[in-house]
Amino acid sequence: MARGRTRRSLKADGRTPAEVIQLASNNNIKMVDLKFTDLLGTLQHLSIPVDQLTEELFTEGTGFDGSSIRGFQEIHESDMLLVPDPSTATVDPFLTIPTLSLICDVKEPGPHDYSRDPRFIARKAEEFLKTTGLADLSYWGPELEFFVFDSARFDQNAHSGYYYIDSEEGIWNSGRNDEKNLAYKPRYKEGYFPTPPVDTFQDMRSEMALKMAGFGIKVEKHHHEVATAGQAEIDMVYSTLTRMADNVMAYKYIVRNVARAHGKVATFMPKPLFGDNGSGMHTHQSLWKNRRPLFSDPEGYAGMSQMGIWYIGGLLKHSDALLAICAPTTNSYRRLVPGFEAPVNLVYSQRNRSACARIPMYYNTPESKRVEYRCPDPTCNPYLAFAAMLMAGLDGIVNKIDPGEPVDKDIYALSPEEASRVKQTPGSLGESVDALEEDHDFLLRGGVFTEDLVDTWIRLKRREIDLVRLRPHPYEFFLYLDA
Repeated sequence: MARGRTRRSLKADGRTPAEVIQLASNNNIKMVDLKFTDLLGTLQHLSIPVDQLTEELFTEGTGFDGSSIRGFQEIHESDMLLVPDPSTATVDPFLTIPTLSLICDVKEPGPHDYSRDPRFIARKAEEFLKTTGLADLSYWGPELEFFVFDSARFDQNAHSGYYYIDSEEGIWNSGRNDEKNLAYKPRYKEGYFPTPPVDTFQDMRSEMALKMAGFGIKVEKHHHEVATAGQAEIDMVYSTLTRMADNVMAYKYIVRNVARAHGKVATFMPKPLFGDNGSGMHTHQSLWKNRRPLFSDPEGYAGMSQMGIWYIGGLLKHSDALLAICAPTTNSYRRLVPGFEAPVNLVYSQRNRSACARIPMYYNTPESKRVEYRCPDPTCNPYLAFAAMLMAGLDGIVNKIDPGEPVDKDIYALSPEEASRVKQTPGSLGESVDALEEDHDFLLRGGVFTEDLVDTWIRLKRREIDLVRLRPHPYEFFLYLDA
């Protein structure tokens, strides 16, 4: 992009580079933090002095070593650029030195869009949606769950391996006698909605929610979740695809830093506790055109339009492959097992949380009609996950994929004969990655994903699988040491 690009062309969400510079001046900013997301979904950053915050920075960017970032460049092609998005400017609330935070696009020298930049893929998905003529906007409302622990210790080497998690709120500490024990600890699977003093994290979650507001995130509600030991959820008001992915990354940054400020550790790991509920990221999604919701039809099942049902058909058909991106860790499949409200059944239903695709029925307005896809978890890269789900849903609409009849009963209580007819999600990351290798043409349409990116993702995930597969598991000693 040329240095002479106009301010108006860069204006986003009512903010220009000049306005960002003025925001920095008004807040006595000393440093500017440039954040971006690597391929696997980790937030990265570098910082520059405020005197380098110029209008040219928003067109030309600043350089970094792309070969040191997972899933990006090889060493012989390492020169990359970070180009900040002015609409994401906010004052970072966690740093002592006054610091302005900006989310960046990753570019190749030129600058040119970089094919493995997750944010670029999200933006391409939004543009592809418009080219289909089916819709011009998609809305996303992910529900991220997480745990807040007092400590988390772990190690693995040639001769030992363990993890040890602790929480003063954990029910396993009900009998501790080495300090004053104030009881009131949520029992396993009974952590949903108790008031303080059982819920010890009310103020901490409120602090997280207030800091989210400072990042431009609208919070709908927060509460304790089902599991013992500080499981929590803070719900965001829906937004557009790329913006919501930005919000998810900010959400995780805020949760982790608020917890740390309180001397605790937050984790979005899907299944850190055995025997209790795991953490998911149920993702609400809908399509709109000319400001009109497209998933609504008062005559349809659960008030859903035929387009919405076909969209569900695409999600269900491609779920095996989607989960390699939406539930992308080996630990994800410790959560995706029956019996813990886990969405393992590839069917759809209204109100039914035992189905992978749920149609919420809280309200009966056209604007509220959406599908809640319950399989993803918060270890995913939200830019890639939202883009992949959108592409699967669009494939369902274009090809009129029939998801079959809805299942409006507790699927966990089905008879063995009935249950045998319900397809379930893959049982391991390896199965999902194999499915992605076989089924990813739907991701490539419109150039949204590329073969190179899919191949790179598969290679990185298979490496993770091997890292876990090759190590002895502690429970194997319980089972087999005397075999």
